Amino acid sequence: MKRIREYGIITGKLAPGPLNKITDVEGVLVGHATINTKDHKTGVTVILPCKDNPFRRKLVAAAYIHNGFGKSQGLIQVEELGTLETPIALTNTLNVGKVHDALVDLMLEQCRKEGTKMVSVNPVVGECNDSVLNKISDRVVGLKEVKAAVADASSDFEEGAVGAGCGTVCYGLKGGIGSASRRFKIGGEVYTLGVMVQSNFGSTENLMVNGMAVGKEIARITEPSILDRGSVMTIIATDLPVSDRQLKRILKRAGVGLSRTGSYMGHGSGDIMIGFTTANRIPEQAEKELLSVRILKEAALETAFTAAAEATEEAVLNSLAMAKTTTGHKGNVVHSLTDLWLSKEQP
Repeated sequence: MKRIREYGIITGKLAPGPLNKITDVEGVLVGHATINTKDHKTGVTVILPCKDNPFRRKLVAAAYIHNGFGKSQGLIQVEELGTLETPIALTNTLNVGKVHDALVDLMLEQCRKEGTKMVSVNPVVGECNDSVLNKISDRVVGLKEVKAAVADASSDFEEGAVGAGCGTVCYGLKGGIGSASRRFKIGGEVYTLGVMVQSNFGSTENLMVNGMAVGKEIARITEPSILDRGSVMTIIATDLPVSDRQLKRILKRAGVGLSRTGSYMGHGSGDIMIGFTTANRIPEQAEKELLSVRILKEAALETAFTAAAEATEEAVLNSLAMAKTTTGHKGNVVHSLTDLWLSKEQP
């Protein structure tokens, strides 16, 4: 499978990072555990925000709920305190609790090894409903899969129908995991912003690829998805020195990227954005009551807004381009963008 740029489709004006993935932000890793059987097309994807223990040195974080038809866990505390203290895990709707429990186990284990006392922790888990292709009621994702995803974590991770994206459907086509990044200068310094999506949203006829009304053409040759429903989890990582409030402003611009692909954030779609920055780490046991941090002035966020919109759009398109036509639970078939359009229309 080829990423969207390999078809000559370039979105936006800012340059990507070396991998054009969320892991272009130094220290960030992503891993998957995929369950791919006749009845089960599902899994878990884990984003490790740093190479050390995030509980001991928390990351400035934020969340933005564009449309709240979702079952995520951990976002209330992220909103209140503005920090992230665990990896972020994505899975299917009915496995959120089991994955949350697995993250608690992993964080307890890591803190015990390091001699860090932990009596409370706030795992962050997002979800999409993959029941079109997955027998979701069997709830097959748990501790074993979360551990496997963490062990699999790398910078050059897979995209498409893997991990939490194994069974997702996007614009009535096979969706999945997609990622992209942008690098830019602010104040003479180079920064990176990366995006990863778990795509499971959108109505077929609304799909836009770089301004082209591709969905209308596809809707004429397949059974289209009529409603914009499902969910899309958007994870943004950056190394920008920003506050959690500024980070939330950046997260809102991911909605621009989703709209560029044709989404109107329908009633039944959970459009949730979670972000963190590797700058301005907050120690769990600070010796002083006052902490010094660097933050950008508000007007300097302009380029970051553009980066978030561009990278989100490209991440969604990569999730579609890298996913294969899939037959899942009850024989349901979901075709890929590559089979229906990319391989036919692009050089």
